[in-house]
Amino acid sequence: MPTATATATTTETAPASAPPSETTSAPAPASWTTYTTAAGDLAFDLPSSWIITDPAGELAEGGGAFAEVTSEDGRLLATLRTNMATGSTCTEKYPYSVLESQDLPQLAQYGTVPRYTFETRGNDAAAGPPDTPAAAYGITTAPLPEGDSACYMFHFFNWPPNAATFGAFYNPELNLTPGDPSLPYLEKAKLYAGTPEYADIKRMITSLRPAG
Repeated sequence: MPTATATATTTETAPASAPPSETTSAPAPASWTTYTTAAGDLAFDLPSSWIITDPAGELAEGGGAFAEVTSEDGRLLATLRTNMATGSTCTEKYPYSVLESQDLPQLAQYGTVPRYTFETRGNDAAAGPPDTPAAAYGITTAPLPEGDSACYMFHFFNWPPNAATFGAFYNPELNLTPGDPSLPYLEKAKLYAGTPEYADIKRMITSLRPAG
């Protein structure tokens, strides 16, 4: 599959350390680049050493974007896809935590403002969804959970003609995490939220915007 080359520029992006729901922006580091999807509708900033493959696989019927972002050593960090048909039914709820939440007004559609989130499902006393990673970061139009339990993580947001996704499940084999490798998965996810690599991923995803 072809590997895309991004073009260097200086643009406004949301700071990686922004507190929940903050929407202010800060200049991207000079060492970063800006990438416009092959579909031509979206752009985002990323470290110049990271690699984009676009398209990363078969496109949805009718086209759209399908780009994968990997680290310089080949670890998959995030996937961007558009023109996706989605649907969900909440049949079970799980204990949850929201490690990050930030509104993304530049992606608002149909009066709905999506948000970036890094969230988890399950805890030491109650497991999360079976056979599914229980932590993920990405963009969603799902409302913030309320109470002490939440449905399965649904990281999709409104984007013509259907929906889009930009993020990934947390995977300690791909997301470089400090600390004891034997720590429980959710403890590793919380540690990862404080790493420079995660800060760069968040800055990249929250910089997503319409191209042009």
